[in-house]
Amino acid sequence: MKIVLYDKKINIRRDIDTGTEYEQEAVGRIVNQVKTGGDQALLALTKQFDRVTLNCLQVKQEEIEAAYQKVDLGVLEALRAAISNIRDFHQRQEVQSWLTTKPDGTILGQKVTPLDAVGVYVPGGKAVYPSSIVMNVIPAQVAGVEKIVMVSPPNQQGNLDPVVLVTAHEVGVSEIYKVGGAQAIAALAYGTETIPKVDKITGPGNIFVALAKREVFGEVDIDMIAGPSEIVILADEQANPAYIAADLLSQAEHDERASVVLVTSSDQLAKTVAEEVECQLQTLPRKTIAEVSIEQFGQIIKTDNLAESIQVVNELAPEHLEVLTNNPLELLGQIRHAGAIFLGEYSSEPVGDYFAGPNHILPTNGTARFSSPLSVDDFVKKSSIISYSKTALQKNGEQIMALARMEGLEAHARAIEIRMKGRDDNENRND
Repeated sequence: MKIVLYDKKINIRRDIDTGTEYEQEAVGRIVNQVKTGGDQALLALTKQFDRVTLNCLQVKQEEIEAAYQKVDLGVLEALRAAISNIRDFHQRQEVQSWLTTKPDGTILGQKVTPLDAVGVYVPGGKAVYPSSIVMNVIPAQVAGVEKIVMVSPPNQQGNLDPVVLVTAHEVGVSEIYKVGGAQAIAALAYGTETIPKVDKITGPGNIFVALAKREVFGEVDIDMIAGPSEIVILADEQANPAYIAADLLSQAEHDERASVVLVTSSDQLAKTVAEEVECQLQTLPRKTIAEVSIEQFGQIIKTDNLAESIQVVNELAPEHLEVLTNNPLELLGQIRHAGAIFLGEYSSEPVGDYFAGPNHILPTNGTARFSSPLSVDDFVKKSSIISYSKTALQKNGEQIMALARMEGLEAHARAIEIRMKGRDDNENRND
């Protein structure tokens, strides 16, 4: 890894992949094809892109039962433990409706209502991400969403991975469809004869999925357009270089465009970590991917002191931040921008990815400056409640009218004025 001196211009942001012109046009055609063609379009596109002919899009109960016979018991036990932790964490995020009454009879409040239906996209292909199912589904369930629909691309045998099916069943998703890509996003956004229309679509996917989510945004809500994974590690001279190297590589193996950064004021730690990364890289199964990430988006930023290191971290606003210092909890108040913060040498980033409880769907590419991890809040909407009494209107009406007329909205003012004068329906009919 290259070691660079902090020069006030460091950043880890990468250009957002908006796809080629061909990819954008292709996604537009696919979305429109599904919007107008429904299930028949989905079956044709699945045959074209996934090279499998399906007779039925929905996963059947016997397929789920068969999947349990193919999943290792140790994996199943680990999944159940993770689900318990993640559900417990998200239950603490619940927000309640509330009302408050003022002495003049005014009632104000907020009504919290869960979304009616949510669609969760689960990637297929070579990789299997059951953790993605858990992180998307549980906050929606805790929020009170009644209908959760899952889509995932089938393999060439027309099946979904057994771990995917088992995980979905363990978290309580019963409506699962074998469809992927841009066509799955379009089906969730517009509905087909088989797949119901939803209010929001969440979950990661390839460039075609990302472009489709952008295409249908407005018809439905989406979680985010996430970029490649990233980690920043803030460390002092006492940190373990082997741990740091391992954690950097844990993100580098995700994607050739993953960003991995160490920020430290220690010359010795910087040099040792660079050597350790190279050593550990040699035996990594995904070495080819990690090597490109390290070369293109990996760096060790050398600062003058700890205060400057914290400044760098806040400028970078990383998706994942590990704080490996003598007393990391003391620094927590100074960290302003990070998607997830891991404190101490035993809080390795994969602990958060799979097991601890907080959501691993996080803002990337510096967007942690203004956005948050996926949470229960993403699956509810809030309505304001206003109940004004006659006393309150008489008291405040003149000021309301003054503000309306200041903005040139006379009808607004008159809507208040007619009540201030005490005219009711009977008087209007007698005029």
